[in-house]
Amino acid sequence: MARLQQLAKPVRPVQNVEHEYSHEEQRLKAAYERRKIWVDPTLYSHSNPARLFMLQERERDFLRLLKRHGRDRFGEQKILEVGCGNGHVPRQLVEWGAQPENVAGIDLLPEFIDEARRLCPSGVALHCGNAVNLPFSDSTFDLVVQVTAFSSVLDPQLKNAMAREMCRVLKLDGCILWYDFFYDNPKNPDVKGVGRKEICELFPGCLIQLERVTLAPPLVRRLAGFCWPLCHCLAALRLLNTHYLGLIFKQPCSSP
Repeated sequence: MARLQQLAKPVRPVQNVEHEYSHEEQRLKAAYERRKIWVDPTLYSHSNPARLFMLQERERDFLRLLKRHGRDRFGEQKILEVGCGNGHVPRQLVEWGAQPENVAGIDLLPEFIDEARRLCPSGVALHCGNAVNLPFSDSTFDLVVQVTAFSSVLDPQLKNAMAREMCRVLKLDGCILWYDFFYDNPKNPDVKGVGRKEICELFPGCLIQLERVTLAPPLVRRLAGFCWPLCHCLAALRLLNTHYLGLIFKQPCSSP
């Protein structure tokens, strides 16, 4: 298979794209700078029981969903994550069997990409840039992943442009792995939940299958330290879950 570094192409000359979304990009960068100040770093430590519980639940849910739809043959797929952060998901994909040279990620923030390059296998193609102008040719990927990237974007036009680009680089029989929360966080005005209706509007003409996962993080933080099984039971009920996990099929007949 061709390496994704070789498949990468120069950024397409989209008219006024930098100017059109520059305000939202600056807002996103400022929001992450604020997070460095007010977010307790231990919240994202693997030694934090709540963080560990949510990561393990998410990994299990991802693999269960992909296996159900026959999308778990990772060694045969080219995979892109939009909003890859420090490369956690690309590293997981390699652990699950994906070939590093067939995995790519893109993120707006240079410090995230720098960290991802330090942590990911050398074959993973990592790009710092705007997700509305992905540096890949049409129909490159079998699977495109987004993990809480859309809830960080407040501009509806930018979200629509991101969705179009994800579909553009996706193969006709490919799919998008979607994971994001659908409730607003009243304590964080820099994010906004993405509901089922909005997801359908972002991907018109696609077959969309969603399920509720992830027990509400504030509840997990209260319970995981002393009663891990209770967290599992509450998550299984789904009533207190706050995220949608699903697959978005570019071509409806590609779903089993």
